[in-house]
Amino acid sequence: MKVGFLQTHPIFGKKQENVNAAVSLIKGMDADLVVLPELFNTGYQFTSWEESLALAEAVPDGETTQALIKLAKEKRLSIVAGLAECEKGTCYNSAVLVSPQGFVGCYRKLHLFYNEKLWFAPGNRPLEVYTIGTVTIGIMICFDWFFPEVARALAVKGADILCHPANLVLPYCPQAMITRCIENRVFAITANRIGTERRTEESLSFIGTSQILGTKGEILYRASPDREESMAIEINPHNARNKHITPVNHLFDDRRITFGV
Repeated sequence: MKVGFLQTHPIFGKKQENVNAAVSLIKGMDADLVVLPELFNTGYQFTSWEESLALAEAVPDGETTQALIKLAKEKRLSIVAGLAECEKGTCYNSAVLVSPQGFVGCYRKLHLFYNEKLWFAPGNRPLEVYTIGTVTIGIMICFDWFFPEVARALAVKGADILCHPANLVLPYCPQAMITRCIENRVFAITANRIGTERRTEESLSFIGTSQILGTKGEILYRASPDREESMAIEINPHNARNKHITPVNHLFDDRRITFGV
């Protein structure tokens, strides 16, 4: 299976331009699964709840999700992409999953970072995993990485691959995701963005370094900190189903749930 990511530099508020750029890049990729950054179509630094509401879309009927569904059907691949979702006047920092069969699911970010709490409501749905072909994936968004129980819950539910749309500004996430893979024996695809946004007095610089990680924490590919990139590599996702650390130690069977661990 070929899995990959886009590392992009979106222009804030230019949704159609950002979507068109991503579609063009994916059309040139040879992949079965592609992960796009968090809020890939809008940019990140909103200034108010009202602005996030104006740029958010319904899922799956919004124009961005529909464009991704069309692309997934044309290219016969699956796409995970972060966007601002609107439902009944409430905005969520979400990620959609689409496949050649159409819309598959939508995850709403559980752990909002910093000023995101001014722009979005926290996710209100349980973590889920999704089957695409013979592979099971889980979705987490950016700051969710800081909470190890997110990756663990997805792994326990059967995720082979963690799809991780992000707009990272903290420098240590790429290294921390190595631990998430080791402690859960899963693959992870982090799709980050590059560039700087300064739409308020505060400037935000995004660290790039999107990556694909193996089940033992191997860095299978890591992008640059400052260039747009598209990358896909071959993995065997079924390696994630071997949870034996030694012949007598099993990652999940050895948990001491009675004692809360």
